[in-house]
Amino acid sequence: MSSTAKPMTNNNASTAEMQNPERHSSVAPGEIAIGVVIGRASEHFDFFVFGIACVLVFPGVFFPFVSSLEGMLYGFAIFSMAFVARPFGTALFMNIQRRWGRSVKLTTSLFLLGTATAGIAFLPGYNTLGGASIFLLAMFRILQGFALGGSWDGLPSLLVLNAPKAKRSWYAMIGQLGAPIGFLIANLLFLYLINSVSSEDFQAWAWRYPFFVAFAINVVALFARLRLVLTEEYTQALEESELEPISTREMLDKQGPNIFLGAFAALASYALFHIVTIFPLSWILLGESQLIGKVLVVQVFGACIGIVATILSGVIADRIGKRTTVSLMAVLIGIFALFAPMLMGGTPVMQDAFILIGFALLGISYGQASGTVTANFERRFRYAGAALTSDLAWLFGAAFAPLIALGLSVHFGLMAVSLYLISGALCTLLALRINKHLEATD
Repeated sequence: MSSTAKPMTNNNASTAEMQNPERHSSVAPGEIAIGVVIGRASEHFDFFVFGIACVLVFPGVFFPFVSSLEGMLYGFAIFSMAFVARPFGTALFMNIQRRWGRSVKLTTSLFLLGTATAGIAFLPGYNTLGGASIFLLAMFRILQGFALGGSWDGLPSLLVLNAPKAKRSWYAMIGQLGAPIGFLIANLLFLYLINSVSSEDFQAWAWRYPFFVAFAINVVALFARLRLVLTEEYTQALEESELEPISTREMLDKQGPNIFLGAFAALASYALFHIVTIFPLSWILLGESQLIGKVLVVQVFGACIGIVATILSGVIADRIGKRTTVSLMAVLIGIFALFAPMLMGGTPVMQDAFILIGFALLGISYGQASGTVTANFERRFRYAGAALTSDLAWLFGAAFAPLIALGLSVHFGLMAVSLYLISGALCTLLALRINKHLEATD
């Protein structure tokens, strides 16, 4: 009798553990955090290398037949293509995961991302290939977007679910650190090259090195993440947390309002993202108000401020709440937007102030922008829902920001930047208001 009672006890314990996945999961939040930071930093590094190259490289290499302004605008148009492709990549690779598993999905997507980035490094310029070089640049950029959509590993969602409830905003911030870290590394690399070679050599061959580095970083990030996500503990934790690769059609059918609400709730932060990182570089280069090397130095300091501010966001949000933090930062971003024309149109010191203040606001806002309304998702929808929400937030808020800000500012003045940022802030406040009303109704 005793020999039969013991298995029944173990089975009951197992059932209880399955009903309480947060208690059972043996994956430490610290281990997940490492994978999150490595993965996000590598992805953002790829995108920032392309964004900076749109200003410093592509006008002369791929668009020498037009003015510098038009070359930048063409580059920014191609830059946006990855964000348009990203949701489609998410849908495609979610299907791959359902059929062949997480490891196949992650390996394929990161290999594609690295290959597309390396392809840009080897791509001859317009003077060699003509229009074909522009076509291939656009194709590689689209592939980057597809790949980034497929690189979602569920680590941020798992990190938050396994974190102590009182520290969830702190752990949610960790995944967001990848953006300022990736930007910092990209800026340091371009700064080193500009200071080490002549402008002729930089345009001829040195600009290719950041893309080679991006490929190498992706290889390292791939193995670091696979080492974690293929462990039995991680797989069990994902299954217990019911983080499933739901099809995009089912997600939109059953969770469509929550996905779009989450995307717009983060819009203030994402609208500010490229206005602070990429746009100032293009505006200052066109106006020739500062040396590019000096601007890159300021942006390095800005990235450091962004890292500190992102970390600080976790402390603030744990004390006053994530929604309150995001709402407050949306208001501050709207106020900051009013001073954008004065700062960016002023002296070099004022332009530098725009960058540094912008990074401080961006860090706190972006640090908590992810998952602002994820509590609306049922548990089984969080994995795919978080991916699609992020895709749409990037698409609506950041994809066209450099193109719109530069194009409109040149023709209508820097007030266009103000209007762009204010519209993002208003969307955030409205989305959070609607979300709060829905929760009160429920």
